Amino acid sequence: MAVPDTTPGPKARAPGLRREIGFVGLIWASEGSIIGSGWLFGAQGALAAAGPAAIISWAIGGVAILILALVHAELGGMYPVSGGTARFPHYAFGGAAGASFGWFSWLQAVTVAPIEVLAMITYAQHYSWAGGWEKVRSGEHILTPSGIAVAVGLMAVITSVNFLSIRLLARTNSAATWWKVGTPLLTIFVFAIVQFHTANFTAADGFDPYGAKGILSAVSTSGIVFALLGFEQADQLAGESANPKRDIPRAVIGSMVLGILIYVLLQVVFLAALPSSQIGSHWATSAFTALSGPFAQVATLISLGWLATVLYLDAVISPAGTGLIYITATSRVSYGLSRNGYVPSAFETTDRRGVPWVGLSTAFVIGCVCFLPFPSWRSLVGLITSASVLMYAGAPLSFGVFRNRLPQAHRPYRLPGGSWMSPLAFIVANLLILWSGWTTDWKLGVAILIGYVVLVANRVAGMNPITPQLDLRAAQWLPVYLVGMGLIVYLSDFGPLRHPWFPLWWDIGVTAVFSLVVYHWALAVALPADRIQQMIDKVVVPEQEEIP
Repeated sequence: MAVPDTTPGPKARAPGLRREIGFVGLIWASEGSIIGSGWLFGAQGALAAAGPAAIISWAIGGVAILILALVHAELGGMYPVSGGTARFPHYAFGGAAGASFGWFSWLQAVTVAPIEVLAMITYAQHYSWAGGWEKVRSGEHILTPSGIAVAVGLMAVITSVNFLSIRLLARTNSAATWWKVGTPLLTIFVFAIVQFHTANFTAADGFDPYGAKGILSAVSTSGIVFALLGFEQADQLAGESANPKRDIPRAVIGSMVLGILIYVLLQVVFLAALPSSQIGSHWATSAFTALSGPFAQVATLISLGWLATVLYLDAVISPAGTGLIYITATSRVSYGLSRNGYVPSAFETTDRRGVPWVGLSTAFVIGCVCFLPFPSWRSLVGLITSASVLMYAGAPLSFGVFRNRLPQAHRPYRLPGGSWMSPLAFIVANLLILWSGWTTDWKLGVAILIGYVVLVANRVAGMNPITPQLDLRAAQWLPVYLVGMGLIVYLSDFGPLRHPWFPLWWDIGVTAVFSLVVYHWALAVALPADRIQQMIDKVVVPEQEEIP
């Protein structure tokens, strides 16, 4: 049964965040998250999973994530609040749905920094002094005890930088991102000029050796979607944007377009630059799949030692920059969850620089824990991809509700064709979950259950004076959605069954139909317009205006 909303007025709980980030800081926050460890390993993993047809996989992944980004661009411009992706469903569906998608958002953000740290250590295997940090087991680079100690130390360094003021943090990230964008562009140019074997596109077992399933699986499981994630960072930092209504849509869309272009070109030049010695009779088992530093080692093989040196340096800067901004985003998501009453109010505590230090400290601890059950880069990527797209699924639903319930609301950026782009974005999010496969998705289900335990404990213990209404009627579709997607994945060609109920293409059709049913169901039972506006006026509008 819903309990009364006791959210106090804005003056009672003024936030300590400061609006000091300009457009460059926002777009580089998103771009810096997109260009991280994904570019160091994504082309290698995609080529092994789909052969040269991985180029098609990158195009599919790019279009899919761009559709989701366009939805976020409108939402971020409308309601620029800190931890935006975790809060939009709250205003559309109330407490139960808001708490759920808030947890999905936090889970995704908190586990990215450990992935970036793992990438740094894996590339460091080039140096003899780092040789004891990893060992190879079943083709995976696994952390050793000393490697875990180094990983914890790197997490501590990345977290420490976050204790700078948001203005200095944005400048630090912007400086790193100029390097992060420039290095892959340099690599594309040099590889294309020095070595470009067109015969590689049909080498080994051909251009498309694993068919449609290989192409689609590569989108989610080889690192493609993971590499393209990050556009939402502008939304997460919206509460600290100097001109959010103008800058956030431009930052979200601009960073996404640039990221797609860079990644597709990287896949093309990596494939074309491979020496024949790295290509066997099958793409999945070729010698290049064992490279610990794919681009750097290929540069060495084609006598570009100077470029290899640059790439080994970039293997520290790029992942560190992405880990840096995701630690930032994690603390802002937990800040937003606290503002909505889902987690203890301690997460709103800021220091004299306006930094939410409790959220940062928690992100550090949980990030370190991730090194234990998931001690390799690829073992974490699949889980984070699923958590990310599950988080993204809340945005199209919220978008549809705001378009229906608040048609006259001011939209600095209005997505053309929003009435059909929104359900399409929801379908896309669910297809990415499908392609992640059962092996990944069941682990995500366990993480979701843990999150509900945390959320319930916070409510029962009363660790936050805000007690948001659960609005169970508005969230009645949510358990059906979560369980239903789990069943579809289990019964599909991407599940564990030898004879799946839904073979390839049928599973895509079933996912699309199920998504449309859930989408329209959710819109039909969403909160009424006056209730949505009441929450926005109480929380969103004051937060836009508060500038300490």
